[in-house]
Amino acid sequence: MAECTLVKVDPESDFSIANLPFGIYSVGDKTPQVGVAIGDQVLDMSALADAGLFKHIAALDGAVFSRPYLNDYMALGRPVWQEVRRALLDFLTNKDNKVRRQLADSDTQSSVLVPMASVEMHLPARIGDYTDFYASREHATNVGAMFRGKDNALMPNWTHLPVGYHGRASSVVVSGTPLHRPNGQRRPDPTMAPVFGPSARLDYELEMGFFVGPGNDLGTPLTMQQAEDSIFGVVLLNDWSARDIQAWEYVPLGPFLGKNFGTTVSPWVVTMEALEPFRVAQPVQDPRPLPYLCDATAADGKGPPSSGYDIQLEVHLQPRGDGDFHLLTKSNLKHMYWSLKQQLMHHAVSGCNMRPGDLCGTGTISGPTEDSFGSMLELCWSGKKDIPLGDSGLTRKFIEDGDVVRLSGFCQTPGGHRVGFGECIGQILPAKSLSF
Repeated sequence: MAECTLVKVDPESDFSIANLPFGIYSVGDKTPQVGVAIGDQVLDMSALADAGLFKHIAALDGAVFSRPYLNDYMALGRPVWQEVRRALLDFLTNKDNKVRRQLADSDTQSSVLVPMASVEMHLPARIGDYTDFYASREHATNVGAMFRGKDNALMPNWTHLPVGYHGRASSVVVSGTPLHRPNGQRRPDPTMAPVFGPSARLDYELEMGFFVGPGNDLGTPLTMQQAEDSIFGVVLLNDWSARDIQAWEYVPLGPFLGKNFGTTVSPWVVTMEALEPFRVAQPVQDPRPLPYLCDATAADGKGPPSSGYDIQLEVHLQPRGDGDFHLLTKSNLKHMYWSLKQQLMHHAVSGCNMRPGDLCGTGTISGPTEDSFGSMLELCWSGKKDIPLGDSGLTRKFIEDGDVVRLSGFCQTPGGHRVGFGECIGQILPAKSLSF
């Protein structure tokens, strides 16, 4: 791939010429709008549209880039997304690009670039619905073994369908938004009645989330190819979890207050086009899924589908009063048993209508080794072990007030450009005092 010639991009930047993620940004008191990250700069997509960079794309109304959400752009579909990406790549790499020359001649080239340090990031979309899956076999096995024993770790349905539940879209927040420790019912002593108060077992979950593009009509399922074409892009996602509240409430209908107090996402949406070079075989699915969930994208036509993605993921925790972040988890999306498109395909197979801007979480991404476990519940094995915070002498079992959790992730081939996700960061504040 050609190098960016418009601005200098640090080789270690998450936002290389190979990435070009979309987000919603604002400067000062101006209305938020669509931007694309390149190095330490943000491309003003509305200004580029006004300059005529996308006028050859008949299906694109440049006004979508002046809106404070990506939903309308997401709705346009993959052919438009690909045309826009090609136009951006030519603008950034080709010094003879017509629009670039016009901007240079009029001394307005800098008007389409905004220093990233000066912007405030917002949620990428107006999220109408949010669904969280449970698609990592390692995570499901670990949690099941803790509570049911290793012989009954996986529920009978788990290897036959992507398990999920409907989350709370209203409490999805952008990276950097602090959240209060939730109050709720819990039952620390199983021989006693439940008590009400702040969660004592607050946890993170290392996940990724994907945003839906065009979607489907009510009553009309998606095919596997349509599901793949309907995924706009991916973000980091922290599915904060109050384990003690969740444990008491989740039977028989699943999580409620243990999850609905907050979910944090990173602000930059990395498109599927940017992730295409990092596709890998997903884990072997045994038993073979039912026909509607079978995927025919195996590289050799015989092996596992190449529907996984080699995305390196980390979680760091900064304890209150300590300036250092300490590594807790190193995992990879390629461990995910159910692929992104299988999750979306299953979601819509009932005729459920998916809409532009809907968000789906993958579920906790745990790998096969202890250092790749994607939650503190697994790392401390439900409170049985301390989790050391580097060489600081500090330990944790669960998150304490004032702690900051940071998720990060990137893809990179040897000698290739880095495609990263930035940060997904959040701090836990004390629970609000309640009296009844």
